[in-house]
Amino acid sequence: MILSKIKQTFLLNIFLLIITFTLSAQERSRYVVNEDIHLYQIHDSVYLHLTWDTLGSFGRFSSNGIVLIKNGEALMIDTPMDNKKTEILVNYIKDSLNANVKMLLIGHYHDDCLGGLKYLHGLNVKSVANIRTAEKCKELGLPVPSETFDKSLELNFNGEKIVCDFFGGGHTPDNISVWIPARRILFGGCLVKSYDSKNLGNIADAVISDWADTVSKLKETYKDAQIVIPGHGKVGGNELLTHTIELAAAAKNKENK
Repeated sequence: MILSKIKQTFLLNIFLLIITFTLSAQERSRYVVNEDIHLYQIHDSVYLHLTWDTLGSFGRFSSNGIVLIKNGEALMIDTPMDNKKTEILVNYIKDSLNANVKMLLIGHYHDDCLGGLKYLHGLNVKSVANIRTAEKCKELGLPVPSETFDKSLELNFNGEKIVCDFFGGGHTPDNISVWIPARRILFGGCLVKSYDSKNLGNIADAVISDWADTVSKLKETYKDAQIVIPGHGKVGGNELLTHTIELAAAAKNKENK
């Protein structure tokens, strides 16, 4: 038993070392659009778009999204928080990465996922979201995604397989994940917390009772994920899912007391 635990600890340390080395390499592939918008290449033709905003008690914070480029066209997962930053990012992708944004996948109904949807719709970009997201957008008077799905959706983006899943509530009642199997990249969005997160963060619209179960389903489904991307904070591996489950379970226990 003791040897088994030592072996598990050793393997975890090796895995974290690999992730750290990988992310250090990614740091060298940084593209500075401006002080509020950066791109980091995390895989062949896959970029993390990281944008900064300032909001009330949260102060200045960053949000994560994805840009995947295939055959001169780009798929975006989540927009920056407003139309202006989205316009700047889209123009940079076109001018510097030689790709036109053609599709947007929306993680949930908050601004850090669809704040630039109005601008993208003006460019006739197809937007895809969970049906619960669309219903919430209608309720709040927000721009409504052009296409929806319920539980799961498999897309073919210029030969690249993309899988969107709704496993249940968590950060919001509508949050989805996006899986890019050929790259083993899992975008968890705000459903997943970064490894240095001490709590669940913004829980104003959270479904705390379901959060841990939802991420457990996500973890079980995508055991092969090598790169896991949270909605905010540093990219990591499957340890982010385990960490989120622990945070969510603790929050649920606290809520039930």
